[in-house]
Formats: sequence, structure tokens, C-alpha cells
Amino acid sequence: MPEKKTQRIIGIDPGYAITGYGIIDKSGNKFSVVDYGVIETKPKTDFPLRLLTISEKVKFLLEQFKPDYLSIEELFMGKNHTTVIGTAQARGAVLVEAARAGIDVYEFTPGQVKLAITGYGVAEKKQVQLMTKSILGLKEIPKPDDAADALALAICLANTGTGFAGKAVSGYQYGRYGYKDRNGFR
Repeated sequence: MPEKKTQRIIGIDPGYAITGYGIIDKSGNKFSVVDYGVIETKPKTDFPLRLLTISEKVKFLLEQFKPDYLSIEELFMGKNHTTVIGTAQARGAVLVEAARAGIDVYEFTPGQVKLAITGYGVAEKKQVQLMTKSILGLKEIPKPDDAADALALAICLANTGTGFAGKAVSGYQYGRYGYKDRNGFR
């Protein structure tokens, strides 16, 4: 019987104040949590230093845990454009470190994550958290919410595969389709 390869996936929920991360292993249909938590930056710190902190800590996580893939939330324009711009810059710091480490990055909309975790694309946040807890066999819902969201992003990629996901391309630069990752997946 052939040995099943374990895939390691890191999910990142980017933010410039709090960036959540969740690292899981998937072997066959089994999931296990490797680590999760948040990267926090202080509000009164100069913004470039906040981005540097995010970059350095993501680099450390990628070097320490050596994930095969990175799953990240696709940005969407909300009402607060200032927050979106800051979050986009934090997301950029994450993408640079993934590129530096040679890790393929896949992005998902919040609806895609909800669908992959609960089977319902407009599920409430609490439903996603409860399913994340159940899928990973945890005793409690991961805290804070940013870490739970990052774990859900990792599960989403593990459940759907790279064929369902769009490679991170900034959403507008080249379009989502037509790319192949280094393993030949679309």
C-alpha cells in the first residue's frame, strides 16, 4: 500500500494590527493542528515598522514550520478604505515572505471559506468557528478570532485543493486562471 504524503498548510488572515496564522497537517482525510496564533503590532508604532514586524514573524513561521502551501484571504473593498489599504499592505508583506520561501500562495474569498468549511457560503462566523473546531478535533474554538479564521483558511485549501483556489495574483493583475503552481496544479 503506498504511503500517504502529509501536506502542511499555513493559513494567514492578514491585518496590520493583528495577523492570524494557523498551521495544519493533512494526511489522507485526517487533519491535525501544528500551531496557531496571532502576530500583533502596536497601534502607535510607525506603520513601516508594523509591516516589518509582520514580515519578520511570517518569515520565522515559514522557516520553522516549512509549509507546502499558504492560504490567504482575498481582499475585498469594504466601507473603510483606510483599513483595506493597511490590510492590503500587511497582506503584501506576507506574500513577499511566501515568495522568498518559494511557497505557492492560494487565495479564497470569505464565501469560499464558509462553503468549504460549513457547506453554506453565507454561514455565520460562529458556524465556521464551530466547524473548524470539529474538523480539527479541538476542545475549544481557537482564540482569538483571527487565529480561528486562519485555521479555517488552511482547512479550506486542504479540503478544496489547489485546483479550486485562485493563485494569489492581486485580483486584477493577470486574472485568476491560467496559472499552474510548481507542482503542475491549476
